[in-house]
Amino acid sequence: MAQPTAQPDFKTRLQNWIPKLVLSPSVAMVFVFVYGFIIFTVYLSFTDSRMLPSFGWVGFENYDKLFRLSHWTIALKNLAIFASLYIIICTVIGLALAIFLDQKIRGEGVLRPIYLYPMALSFIVTGTAWKWLLDPGIGLEHTMHLWGWTSFQFDWIKNRDYAIYTVVLAAVWQTSGFVMAMFLAGLRGIDNEILKAAQMDGASNWNLYRRIIIPQLRPAFLSAFVILSHLAIKSYDLVIALTGGGPGRATELPATFMYSYTFSRNQMGIGASSAVIMLMTIAAIMIPYLYAELKEGK
Repeated sequence: MAQPTAQPDFKTRLQNWIPKLVLSPSVAMVFVFVYGFIIFTVYLSFTDSRMLPSFGWVGFENYDKLFRLSHWTIALKNLAIFASLYIIICTVIGLALAIFLDQKIRGEGVLRPIYLYPMALSFIVTGTAWKWLLDPGIGLEHTMHLWGWTSFQFDWIKNRDYAIYTVVLAAVWQTSGFVMAMFLAGLRGIDNEILKAAQMDGASNWNLYRRIIIPQLRPAFLSAFVILSHLAIKSYDLVIALTGGGPGRATELPATFMYSYTFSRNQMGIGASSAVIMLMTIAAIMIPYLYAELKEGK
């Protein structure tokens, strides 16, 4: 005859419930202030909200207005330039630094934190520092003139045609070390026996990296792409601190467009619709990545 299972006593039940009770306020706040406000923003994008939220339903009118605005078109073009260069350069530099450190060089313990240090700074600090460095009146150009190279000119931050590339420079400087850390973790996770076997078969270093090592870094490449794409799409503070979106609208990005139309131009409906477009773009990147990760984990 089966013995009845013993019921947990009060103390055991309390120990099981305490973590849930402690975490429940945080979970509730996340649902309200993250997911709740996402839903509210989506709703506002279909209303005639201007300076304050309104509940007059206008359907897709805000989205139609948004894609007919030249400012939004400029922001999308700038994002395409910034994101493509940012992702490619960060990936190349991060991989090169990881391969360099993976050679078991002397002083790796010193170099690794130096490469990672910029990521510890906020984008506001990075933007301000690079603004001083690139300002022709007080930065690099001025210093070179003081040293005697009076013909030296580097005024990209004031030039409409090149200002967006200064944002790329600052963003790459801040994030390359983080990408390096991801690739270095991937390199250190490769089975050395496979590499030794390939070397015994006469594989050169070039073929070793091209045919064995780099293909096995596919998860690191994918993770780097997702993270860098996310950072590029929501870039706001770096642009504001570095260029303020200027000169003119030369460095306007969707994030700065959303802020200006919502809080400066009192067009909350259009600002919300631009935020929804950004959310959909990030979701289009994140959902396939999460699906692939979950599918691979089964």
